[in-house]
Amino acid sequence: MKNKLIQEQLYISEIFHSIQGESTYAGLPCWFIRLAGCNLNCSYCDTKYALSRIDAKKMKISEIINSVNDSNCKLVEITGGEPLMQSEVNLLAEELIKNKFKVLIETNGTLPINQLPYEVIKILDCKCPSSGESKNMLFENFEYISNKDEVKFVISDKIDYDYAVNIIDKYLLHSKTENILFSPVYTEKHKFAAQLVQWMIDDNIQVRINMQLHKILWSQDERGR
Repeated sequence: MKNKLIQEQLYISEIFHSIQGESTYAGLPCWFIRLAGCNLNCSYCDTKYALSRIDAKKMKISEIINSVNDSNCKLVEITGGEPLMQSEVNLLAEELIKNKFKVLIETNGTLPINQLPYEVIKILDCKCPSSGESKNMLFENFEYISNKDEVKFVISDKIDYDYAVNIIDKYLLHSKTENILFSPVYTEKHKFAAQLVQWMIDDNIQVRINMQLHKILWSQDERGR
């Protein structure tokens, strides 16, 4: 195993220490490991610099572990890009878990999640129509969601909202996890977020509003946040 950790490499866009801006872990200090490369190109993507591996750095898994191991922060998120495009991510997650980290993996839901270690907290981003990528969703992934995992819908309009509500009902997501998140596409003064909340209240839908805290605290275009 030790030799594998030294040999196996991943394409890394950036590694940084910040706070968790989304998910039910929002507000907690977190190490982010952003892998490079993505199989989608969502209309509202805010990490376009991670879509390609052209400017990425190749790092051995042992180097990645060492980069976070000296910290007292035990929450780590592996994100992207799309982290599941690199099969070595499973080994990285396993090693982080062995080192007593709590591991979140945010995935766009188009690639199988059933190979991930069970202990990983999966944050599955279910693409809505405005993303331009909803047709690529792998809905079989919902079979592998447990109550510790999370399903996120990025919402930009009423069409997205109605689509998300339908998906929740169709796949009985409330029976799989209590962690269902509606994340409004960022707008200045959060006007759309207020509208989204009103729809949720009117329909009495049991989901969590998921503001992007890092964009509220810092510039929405600032990297490493």
